Amino acid sequence: KENPFSSLEYAVKKASELKQKNKNISIEIKIGSGDYYLKKAIEITPKLSGLTITGNTSDVTLKGSVPLNLDWSKLNDTIFVADVKEGLDFDQLVINNKPQILARYPNYDETAHYWQGFAADAISKERIATWKNPKGAYFNALHGGKWGGFHYVITGVNEDGTAILKGGQQNNRGSKPHEEYRMVENVLEELDSAGEWFLDKKKNKLYYWPLANTNLKTAKVEVSVLKDLIQVVGTLENPVKNITISNISFQNTQRTFMEEFEPLLRSDWTIYRGAVLFFEGTENCKVEDNEFTNLGGNVIMASKYNKGLQITGNHIHDAGASAISFIGDASAVRSPSFNYGQYIDANKLDTVAGPKNELYPRECLVENNLIHRIGRVEKQTAGVQISMAMDITVRHNSIYDVPRAGINIGDGTWGGHILEFNDVFNTVLETSDHGSFNSWGRDRFWLPKRNVMDSLTMGIPDMYTWDAVKTTIIRNNRFRCDHGWDIDLDDGSSNYHIYNNLLLNSGLKLREGFNRVAENNIMVNNSLHPHVWFANSQDVFKHNIVADTYQDVGLLGWGKELDYNLFPNEESMMKSQIYNRDMHSTYGDPMFKNPSELDFTVSENSPALKIGFKNFSMDEFGVQKESLKKIAKTPEVPVIKDLSENKSSPVVAWLRNNIKSVDSEQEQSAYGLNSAEGVIILRIWKPSPAVQNNGIKKGDVILKAGGKKVKNIQDFFKINVENKTDMLDLVVMRNQAEKEIRIRVK
Repeated sequence: KENPFSSLEYAVKKASELKQKNKNISIEIKIGSGDYYLKKAIEITPKLSGLTITGNTSDVTLKGSVPLNLDWSKLNDTIFVADVKEGLDFDQLVINNKPQILARYPNYDETAHYWQGFAADAISKERIATWKNPKGAYFNALHGGKWGGFHYVITGVNEDGTAILKGGQQNNRGSKPHEEYRMVENVLEELDSAGEWFLDKKKNKLYYWPLANTNLKTAKVEVSVLKDLIQVVGTLENPVKNITISNISFQNTQRTFMEEFEPLLRSDWTIYRGAVLFFEGTENCKVEDNEFTNLGGNVIMASKYNKGLQITGNHIHDAGASAISFIGDASAVRSPSFNYGQYIDANKLDTVAGPKNELYPRECLVENNLIHRIGRVEKQTAGVQISMAMDITVRHNSIYDVPRAGINIGDGTWGGHILEFNDVFNTVLETSDHGSFNSWGRDRFWLPKRNVMDSLTMGIPDMYTWDAVKTTIIRNNRFRCDHGWDIDLDDGSSNYHIYNNLLLNSGLKLREGFNRVAENNIMVNNSLHPHVWFANSQDVFKHNIVADTYQDVGLLGWGKELDYNLFPNEESMMKSQIYNRDMHSTYGDPMFKNPSELDFTVSENSPALKIGFKNFSMDEFGVQKESLKKIAKTPEVPVIKDLSENKSSPVVAWLRNNIKSVDSEQEQSAYGLNSAEGVIILRIWKPSPAVQNNGIKKGDVILKAGGKKVKNIQDFFKINVENKTDMLDLVVMRNQAEKEIRIRVK
């Protein structure tokens, strides 16, 4: 303590030398109070196995930034300028420990829904014409269906004045950039509000409009120069073992959204395989009681082979991408495909169950972490992301204020995960068609062509177990999503057991897939959303409390068992009974004890108890570590709604076919639409002229008619009235692909 090492890098070097002499020696590096600016990421190799790095006090900070001593001068009444060292490149400016705003249009507004401020004309020709040098500007836009985001760098300007863009690799479900939800940054001419800055890399000048009460003569100025801070990297054959990293604050790294991204099988994700704290080829390592803040990209990643990694008691907030990611290697997947529309022919499939090699995370733990305000830059992100992994436990975490899912599982490979006692809310804040928990299961059995998939899964009913070899358990969690579903099992997600969960707003969606058992859950203000179930899905839904009738879409069958559930009224229950389901279910007031305090246990005389529902704990959700629990938010208390009336758009007849307007994000998701607009064909009448000669089909969604966009039934009928011919050209969404057809209307 009296004669410390001069830097962490030097201490690690000395530890390595000691380990070379005696590999069994136990070494702990204690870091004293202060800020430590790393020149490059600390590398921990297998020869350092057993090493502990810990903060010896409560104010130890590792930074990916460098401090600057600048001589500021006034450019005008508001903007200051200073010379910086030649070749210095950074994308984050921190003044007095507060990140500043890279010059952007429109200006930053914390209350704005998308990008903290969006504008359709972000890169319009007219706007670009006002910039002296557009090269190097970043164009950020949501996906056309708001399924995440895209990022581009402007490399030049075309002859017509439009931007030349490079990028867009950050999403695995292609689309054009959203026409409205756009933002541009890193443009000098857009430096027009307090807190904004711009670096002129050619002239080596930094421009800045200080926030009120900022004294630049005494201000602490830092700029981010590193992407990552600690890399723990071994191999499957020679792993790094028993590393512990604790009691450190990790801060100020660069953004990584323009790095090389790779697709995560057929999920909607691509990802940069890197993080501030990166593990690959490790066993029994620990990340305990740290803070991670003001970081530009992914925070913690377990890549490829990792066994027994424990991530516990950490506070992760204000990060550019995902908080915690478990990402296996695609070489471990049998017959992998890498995009929504790709598929390997059935006669060429590897039919062996389970992983092909050992390059994937397994038996890892994420517990007692507080995660919020992540995905500040990238929108296809999650509090916890799992892909190509097995047996990951996610327990007692509080996750909120995120642009997309709180917890996301990208595929069925290979299951065995346990998600329990988490508190996940304020999710899908900047995207759509998603959930507080989201999953996909676009595994070997799945493909967008429904009729082919039906044939495969009828012929090999257990085909889904080739990848989802173990059951994933979701239990004793509290979820609330106001912009999607509380739990969203999308496209083929299979082999789940979902029980004892409190769903506060948007219910449970189960799309396609097999063998999902959902029991003893409470769905406040909502219900089950069975989307496109197979005839042999084997799904079970029992002993649940729902607040509305089932919201079904495109079912071939009603599962193995739907029964012993509590509905709010007889009408909502009868819809299921028409299909010979819920014959032992009942209806009535569940008699929640104290919903105003988020206590949804039912009273002793509740009708729910008579159909087998059992109360579960209401006070164990979320982070339990006392210091984090004190500062963690909890979800907004729902106002119990009267859902007895049908508030959806009316069903009307057109040429004796039943149609209705798309009127919800749920229907947008169900039919694979980019927006909640269009007209759904609910039921066809085969003799109808519109059906004849390969015309409309049940489940089509009319997007255009006569060359005009169709937002709703009113638009469609107006176009029909204006059409003076016997024929009408339509663009419909069919099996999640646009198709042009010509129909007879007379």
